[in-house]
Order: sequence, then structure tokens, then C-alpha cells
Amino acid sequence: MNTALRERLTQFHRHFQHQLLPLVEADFSASLTPTMSRLLRIWECVEIERFVPSTRGLVGRPPRERVALARAFVAKAVLGLTETSALVERLNADALLRRLCGFDLRRRGALRECLFSRAFAEFAQQGLPTHVHEALVRSQLGDALIGHVSRDSTAIEAREKPVKAKPTPAAAPRKRGRPRKGEVRQPKTTRLERQALGMSLEAMLTDLPHACDVGSKCNSQGFKSSWIGYKLHLDVADGMIPISAVLTSASVHDSQVAIPLATLSAQRVTHCYDLMDAAYCSPIIRAHSESLGHVPLIDHNPRGGSKIEFAAHQAQRFKERSTVERVNGRLKDGFGISRVNVRGHAKVMTQMMFAVLALTAEQLLRWGT
Repeated sequence: MNTALRERLTQFHRHFQHQLLPLVEADFSASLTPTMSRLLRIWECVEIERFVPSTRGLVGRPPRERVALARAFVAKAVLGLTETSALVERLNADALLRRLCGFDLRRRGALRECLFSRAFAEFAQQGLPTHVHEALVRSQLGDALIGHVSRDSTAIEAREKPVKAKPTPAAAPRKRGRPRKGEVRQPKTTRLERQALGMSLEAMLTDLPHACDVGSKCNSQGFKSSWIGYKLHLDVADGMIPISAVLTSASVHDSQVAIPLATLSAQRVTHCYDLMDAAYCSPIIRAHSESLGHVPLIDHNPRGGSKIEFAAHQAQRFKERSTVERVNGRLKDGFGISRVNVRGHAKVMTQMMFAVLALTAEQLLRWGT
């Protein structure tokens, strides 16, 4: 990454530390705790209030405090709360947090959970945290040169029933022998091959399964584990900064999301190396990475043959792939995605993206300071 980004983030830190924080503490007549200071810094970095749709001039009763609710959901991720009820309880008990979020302290009665549920459904329909995250990455990293982008996925367990797989219709028996003169037989293509043939990004994302189902994989000890829910696919830059994210069904193989993720990341940032594990070992993925001007470093999958090892300099670069694994761990341990209580792809994706947004802002600020 270039020095312009570091200078910009350092200037933001100085402005926050020497101007904004003293003003807030003088207004509240008390010094902020490290947690509240961290939360305020993340709010100022993401500026989610700029993306909440305005209802001024519309007919009917305006929605209540949508900006404050959006800031509250960012706070939920930063504080590592897994349930909305815990967030509402924390806000009702902490007047400082409620005021920092922007809720009107003159309102009578306590905040109710139904208010947050309606607002969360609206944010999920609008894709609010996804748009905010994209804008944050473009504004902060759009003019930077990134060395490595690491790609991986993590299991997301959900509390909903898996969708039963539809039985595949029996294919018509093919005629034996060579086709007749003038007869055209359509070859069967995989999802990965269809993506490489020139599908648009929207078509690729739409073609991916999104329903809750059952996924399984082998862990690092070689034992097979299964879960019900989804799978979160991430592209992570140096410094543990998430660049793009896609949520699919749990049964989707990692390789089927590699090309959409790479296309998303290439539209947002400029980087040199694509780092992927053996699940992405495919000549199609390698060729697509090279077509974007990147150098793919993909762990070789022998598939019963002999394994091709990295060269010494490639093996050293491949060690940077641990950033995406650490991001997955931080999201689950510190940002509240280890337990998902909402249902449906849109709402689960919204909860994931609030956590990804908060982590992105925090890592940007850490890198700048």
C-alpha cells in the first residue's frame, strides 16, 4: 500500500484524538471509556449516516430514528453482541451509548426490540452495510497498490431448517456413436465453466445458491464436520482488511465463488497476488486471475497424483494467506457472527456485513496508526 493512505488515516487519527474526542467529552462532561472511544472512531470512519435513505418530503409517518438505529447495529457488531435483545438491553441501561448512537433522549419509555427488527428488515432489503463497506473500501483503498489478496470461506451456522434439495430431472439418454451430419449436441458445462465464458458479475452472483442447506468439510485434523446454514466467502487484503464478501449456501464449493469474488475485488482495489488454498486449484481460476493482471498463488491439489510444491519465494509469499483465516476468527470471536438468530439470506448477509464493515474500519485505522 502506498504512503498516501497511511498519511490520510494518520490525519484522521490526529483529528479524532485532538479535536473530535475532546469536544465529545466536554459535551458529556465525562471522559469516554476505551470501548466508547473505539466505537466512536469506527462510526466516524464508516459514516453510515450518509447512506441511510432520507424520508424527508415523503407522504405518511416518517420512520423513527433510522440513522441512530443504523449506528446501533454497527455498535452491536463492535461490542460483539449476538442478539438484538442484548443490544436493546444495553442501550436502555447505558444512557451514554444511547446518546452517542443519536437516539432522542426526550422520548418516553424504553427502546423496544420490535423497532430494531423493523429497521433491520429495511436495512437488509436495501443492502445498507454492503453499500457502506464498498464505499469505504473504494474511498480508502481505491488509489492504493495492495500486495496480496487472500481468499477463503468460513462456515456460518444458522437457526433455520435447511431447504430440501430438489431432485435433478433424469437426463434423456444420449444416442450412442458419433452425431449425425448437421446434428448439434450441447455439451454439459459446470458453473465454473459458465462463469469463465463471460457471465456478468450480477449473473454470476444470481446463479449461486443462496438458500440455507447442509454443508460439510474436513477440518485441519482431517475429520469431517457438517453444519446447517451458510458459507461466508471473503477476499482479504494485507493488514487483515476485508475487500469483498459473498454469502452462499453451505453446500457451495469454494471454487464456484472464486471468479465472482475476484471480479468484485478487482473493481474496488488494485493488487498484485491472489492467494488461495487447494480448494481453488483449477486452471480456469488460474487463467481468470491472470486475465485480471494478477499473479495466482494456489496451493496445488494432487488429486491422487504427486503434489507440486511452491518455489522458495512463492512459499514465502503464500504465508500471507493466514490473514484471511485470522479475519474469519476475529469475525466470529469479536464481532458477533458466531451465533446467527435471523433467518433468510438477506438478513444473514446484513448481519455478516455489519461485522465485516466494523472490522474493516478498525483494521484501516490500526494500519494507519
